[in-house]
Amino acid sequence: MADRLAGIRHLLPRMSGKLAVGLVLVGLITLFGLLGPLVTVDPRDSSFKGLRPPSAEHWLGTSKLGYDVFAQLATGTRGSLYIGLLGGLVALLLAIVFGILAGYFGGWADEILTVFTNIMLVIPGLPLVMVIAAYVQNAEGLGDFARSSTLVALILGVTGWSGSAIVLRAQARSLRTREYVAAARVAGEGGLRIIFVEILPNLVPLIAAQLIWGIMSAVLGEAGLSYLGLGPTNSITLGTMLNDAQTGQAVGSSAWWWFVPPGALIALLGTGLALVNFAIDEIVNPKLRLAPQAARQQRRATRAGKGVAGGAYA
Repeated sequence: MADRLAGIRHLLPRMSGKLAVGLVLVGLITLFGLLGPLVTVDPRDSSFKGLRPPSAEHWLGTSKLGYDVFAQLATGTRGSLYIGLLGGLVALLLAIVFGILAGYFGGWADEILTVFTNIMLVIPGLPLVMVIAAYVQNAEGLGDFARSSTLVALILGVTGWSGSAIVLRAQARSLRTREYVAAARVAGEGGLRIIFVEILPNLVPLIAAQLIWGIMSAVLGEAGLSYLGLGPTNSITLGTMLNDAQTGQAVGSSAWWWFVPPGALIALLGTGLALVNFAIDEIVNPKLRLAPQAARQQRRATRAGKGVAGGAYA
């Protein structure tokens, strides 16, 4: 128990301002997305008749079709979070398969998986996603699934894993030479067991960082696809709200309440996830955490040196 408490105290200084601010932003947006749709009106209710500015009845006004913008914002936040989480998990799973397996086993498996990863890495991401989304949405036999949030999330996940795979492969190649991995191999443990028992637990902070990066990329990717008209049509997301505002000429109508809130939420969610990701990077690499302090000490030493030199000349 004492050792565990000591370990917890050792981790407490790592709760940086970046991590705290990021967790607060992501937590508040997540709560809004989970609880908001439960207390708002139907986001598809068009009985409010036309574009109206914010009022006591409609906190964020209404859209041109009479939809309550606050209700759409709550539902759209939930939809974007769903796409981000599913897309991030799919990308992380593929990154683990193509990165860690290649890094640990090496040989021909590493060459094949690395070639495929590099191919995915050099293909421009957004054009690839646009082509796949446009093709799948026009494919026959998929029905409503062709324009669903789940399909968009799967497309974003399948096309966004290569960068994380490169990072995980490098770490797996480093860990496979450690003594405890060699001891497990000598003891007769299989390769998959070594990966899940010995290697993956040591990569948890890095995997968490890659998951957060995948979620952020999926949320921003969905917003871009939806703005271009390639997003889900049978559900509401922050991206589809921006698309509706663009097609409804919200900017020309000065209806700021229609496009500013979803854009601001996307920006705040991306900022929060980025701050959490930066904080995790500092935990994984202590040099990043100590870099600002070292820079300040260097500046103090430089100023002190200049002061001493000035006094000597005087």
